[in-house]
Amino acid sequence: MSASAEDRETGIPLDNNAKEESGPTCTEENSKHDSAVCSGTSEIKSRAVVKYSAAPPPTSYALLQEKTDLKLPPANWLRENPQLGSAGTTVLGSSSKSKPFSSFGMAYEFIDCVGDDVDVVSDSENIKKLLKIPYSKSHVSMAVHRVGRTLLLDELDIQELFMQSSQTGDWTWLKEFYQRLIDQKWQRKKKSKEHWYQKAILSKFLYYSINGDGAAEPVPDNLNEGEEENEAEEFSSSWPTTFTSTASDTEESDAPKQESVSMDSKFALGQVTSVPKEQNLTMLFNEGENSQGLRNDFVRNIMWTFEDIHMLVGSNMPIFGGGRYPAVSLRLRDNNKPINILTGIDYWLDNLMCNVPELVMCFHVNGIVQKYEMIKTEDIPHLENSNFSTRVVKDIAQNILSFLKSNCTKEGHTYWLFKASGSDIVKLYDLTTLCEEAEEEKCQNPFTLPVAVLLYRVASNLMLKARQNRKHYGTIRTLLLNCVKLLDEERHPQIIASAHYMLSELFQLDEPPEEDEGESLRAGGSEDSYSDEEEEELTEDSDENGSYSPQDDSKAVAVIRSVGELSVPEKYKSTYQIRPSGAFPVSHDKEERCRHVLSYVLKGLKAVDGTIKKESDLPAADPNTPIPLKYEDRNAVGACAAEQGISLLLERATPLQSDQKHPTRSGMIPGSWQHRMKLQLFLKASKAYYVLSDAATNLVKYGRALRYIKLSLQCYDAYCSVSGTLHPQVLQFHSQSLSLCGDIQLMLAQNANNRAAYLEEYSYQTKEDQEILHSLQRESSCQAFNMATDLATDPEYQLFVSSKCYEAAYELFVSEALKDHASDQLAQVLKRLGNIRNEMGVFYMNQAAAMQTEKEVKKAVSVVEQELWKKSFAFFEKGMKDFAAIGDSTNTALLLCNTGRLMRICAQAHCAMSADQSRGEFSPEEALYYNKAIDYYLRAMKSLASRENHPAVWDSVNWELSTTYFTLATLLQDYAPLSRKAQEQIEREVTEAMMKSLKYCDLQTESARQPLYQYRAATIHHRLASMYHSCFRNQVGDEHLRKQHRSLAELHYSKAVCLFLSLKDAPCELLRTLLERVAFAEFTMAGQSSSVAKLKSLTGAVEIMTETRFAFQLIHKELLEEQIELSEQDPAESAESPDVTAGPTSGLNLQEVMKLIGVFEPSFSFLLLQLIKLMTTMKRKPGNKDEELLKTLKNVYSKLLRADKNAPLLHRVELHIELLQLLTPQTGSDDTRSHS
Repeated sequence: MSASAEDRETGIPLDNNAKEESGPTCTEENSKHDSAVCSGTSEIKSRAVVKYSAAPPPTSYALLQEKTDLKLPPANWLRENPQLGSAGTTVLGSSSKSKPFSSFGMAYEFIDCVGDDVDVVSDSENIKKLLKIPYSKSHVSMAVHRVGRTLLLDELDIQELFMQSSQTGDWTWLKEFYQRLIDQKWQRKKKSKEHWYQKAILSKFLYYSINGDGAAEPVPDNLNEGEEENEAEEFSSSWPTTFTSTASDTEESDAPKQESVSMDSKFALGQVTSVPKEQNLTMLFNEGENSQGLRNDFVRNIMWTFEDIHMLVGSNMPIFGGGRYPAVSLRLRDNNKPINILTGIDYWLDNLMCNVPELVMCFHVNGIVQKYEMIKTEDIPHLENSNFSTRVVKDIAQNILSFLKSNCTKEGHTYWLFKASGSDIVKLYDLTTLCEEAEEEKCQNPFTLPVAVLLYRVASNLMLKARQNRKHYGTIRTLLLNCVKLLDEERHPQIIASAHYMLSELFQLDEPPEEDEGESLRAGGSEDSYSDEEEEELTEDSDENGSYSPQDDSKAVAVIRSVGELSVPEKYKSTYQIRPSGAFPVSHDKEERCRHVLSYVLKGLKAVDGTIKKESDLPAADPNTPIPLKYEDRNAVGACAAEQGISLLLERATPLQSDQKHPTRSGMIPGSWQHRMKLQLFLKASKAYYVLSDAATNLVKYGRALRYIKLSLQCYDAYCSVSGTLHPQVLQFHSQSLSLCGDIQLMLAQNANNRAAYLEEYSYQTKEDQEILHSLQRESSCQAFNMATDLATDPEYQLFVSSKCYEAAYELFVSEALKDHASDQLAQVLKRLGNIRNEMGVFYMNQAAAMQTEKEVKKAVSVVEQELWKKSFAFFEKGMKDFAAIGDSTNTALLLCNTGRLMRICAQAHCAMSADQSRGEFSPEEALYYNKAIDYYLRAMKSLASRENHPAVWDSVNWELSTTYFTLATLLQDYAPLSRKAQEQIEREVTEAMMKSLKYCDLQTESARQPLYQYRAATIHHRLASMYHSCFRNQVGDEHLRKQHRSLAELHYSKAVCLFLSLKDAPCELLRTLLERVAFAEFTMAGQSSSVAKLKSLTGAVEIMTETRFAFQLIHKELLEEQIELSEQDPAESAESPDVTAGPTSGLNLQEVMKLIGVFEPSFSFLLLQLIKLMTTMKRKPGNKDEELLKTLKNVYSKLLRADKNAPLLHRVELHIELLQLLTPQTGSDDTRSHS
């Protein structure tokens, strides 16, 4: 045949004698071919993809000459041949009895397929046996195991099992059960002479067919070499030749696998494909000869899709080239015996599975070749005497799969599908449950370990996918929990430890699961695949679909009452549902997730600790180190061979130093599986405690947070004592832990009042935490971070510890190992460093301020105070550098602002005292520190640049700057340094400072500080007016300067009055300002000689005086409110009224009011008298208006003189309001009049 590979009707081009380089997977196919086999008008869909083949390229079969005697052996008979493998004695290249664990060998090899994509994994012989059940009377005995969606089918030769276990005493319960249950007539039949005769001539026929004897003439081979390489299938005999490849082939194909695994897999067992095939899991199980067939011993593995059923099958059928097609199967038939339906189904299914389009049948009579016949695969169902419906076979397949999937529900359980010889009843038993019910202690299921390892490997494989898609988490958890349940911790500690580590990995610690993930995580959470309710439902379904009721057979899980039912289309379809398994426990509570992780870590640590050397081999005890508790002696020599196999697969968490060869404190050998497992478990525990600590911090449970971070750092300490070197990721995590520890110590320092509650939280410890700590102490004293994690009673020490934690974290981030990683985290640490330095600066600053206020007698500045200032200043400076390093202008401004406040405290400490303990002159030291404070505030403003960048901080700095200028000006004015400076210079400095303070009084922006700014601005204007008033009084000689002072005084008085009026809650200040203004008018009048000028001045003064009515109305209102409050409230409540001296928003200062009224009354009286006198003595003719005014003035003056000086304050204020009201319309004063 010269047709190209693309033009051929069938055929599967394959790689020769090698698996896919990246390892066997379900998705990566070397090639595939779909074929459809038609039966009448209906079509059966069949598709076969060869995943792996160990056979050499197929060669054309030799066409034997007629009369060739097959009883005579060919020259090459039973010699090793690359075509037939090491032996050629099996019937049709396939033993009728498959190995008991053959499906496991395939499952290990193609782990990607198991659990999800594939419905069945089995030897092709088992598949054929199942599909022939309705046609055959022979017995069926198979073990069924479930892994996810996949069923593994293996032949279970019960009688051989009993023979093997008779020496050990295992399975006696099953033997008794079996004898009660099974038809006694079924005994193992001895093979007849005819059987061995047929087997021998088949073997000789195969050797003849590969042109072994020169007497046989081959069919001419027209295919050239290039086409031979592209042949569809590979030929070999049935016996296992999977592992006959050369060492170089093995190395070549496995090198890339090992590399990829080390990159991708962090789980302790990793992928078994990472070891050479010769070691591939064979040493895991010490279960008898050749590890009971746990290798993949099939010549080829095929992914066969039959209708909607996906199967991974192993086949050993010999495939030849030649004939009309590139691939044919070769069969030998006795011409005297017609083909029956069972043989027909056998041939048809074999060709379908291997995608062979043609069958070549050689007929013989008594071993003498008669003729050859070629039959297309699609014609096999229509052969004479072998006529069967392909549709019915399809229905049988679907029904059996539905039946098994519906009833084999528990992962880890071994199910037994049994049909007795000649019986129509098929029963399914759960051997695991029967084994558990058996009374004897020792009942070992030989499938336990293979099943457990398969569950583990499928979980491990899914774990790699789960990083991209968390929907697998539930399935992985189910697989691992069932794996752990099957294993004995004494015999298989490594798998158990690794499984627990993987279980801990399932819980995401760094982020809460998103809400929409709830649905995707509901896959496989409960340990069994179905809940109890669902199992009951299934039982009912099974009853409806032809299973026995419990009274018929109480031991069977399910029963098919008659094999005929399997031929009924969709008879069992109602139960063929892959039901959603129980939900993975998704918790939005971080603490719960971490507790799950820690419980698995603890179980893993216990499994590891149980395997470490005997106590006598431990190093001598250090007297300063806690002694580890005694553990049960464990002989390392007696450990299961499985551990040696798996240790090859362990992934290193960190690259170990080459010189780390000494055992660890507990006796672990560096590089051993225990060593690497402990590294991973310690690190996982450390991360879990870190997350718990972080969560507790967010809940303001700082005592608990400190306890957890202590445990986290103890885990890390143990990790360091075991690990040779540290990964950058580990160092990064450690710096985060130190940073969190710093946060917690800072919070504890700031919340010193709750120390008792924090101490109680800190002291509490769960049993789990104690056990984990005990395991840690086997490797380390866990004392390295005690300083950082102790609960101190001194806030200063806590702040110190916090800063040290941040400094250590910073040092890690700038170290060689981490300098190229996590710049954003470095910025966070610098921010924290700046913050803690600010906190410490503020702490020492407040201590210095407290020392000042506590001084009974004002003394010179003490050395202690100066030390506190230096400490505070140094921390502020460092903090500013930290914030400057990350360009944080806002926090830099805050630190500059705090430094300004420190300068003001220094200034206050330097105030001079006179001999009688009264305040002395404003000293140069005070001026120096106030000016330094102003410099820092101005730098802060410059750092912020504009209010838009951070309004709150800008407003704060603005206020402090205004306050400092105001304080400086006030002290200069009130305690003028006249001994050092001239009056004029002091006045200039006061004016300059006051005007700068006024400049920073933000009167426009609406904020909480706006009334304070208004009050300050009013006070500044009042103080400036008073100063100019004083200058005007004392100035002699320079008339120009006097006029200037007079106009400035009037300007500032009018502005002050305006601002006080707008405040509406500063009546005393308003009254004082108005009275000073009246005095200023009186003083001006005193220098006037003209009556007209005097009259004008007096009238103006009375007008100013009438404005005091607003102040008195406010005072009256407050007095009334106070009186009402006193009458309604308890004395205790009234005592809580604000401090009367505390500023414009406080209550009324009655002493101040009395004092001001004492000034107001004589001044008002004097003004009235002078005005009456002047108006009476004036020479000009008085008009009606003047007379009325004079009359009113006399009336007011009269009432004022007759007023009772001892009357209650409220009455006196009411009288003044009344008198001023009388004057208001007369003088033309207006309520809303303003003075500009």
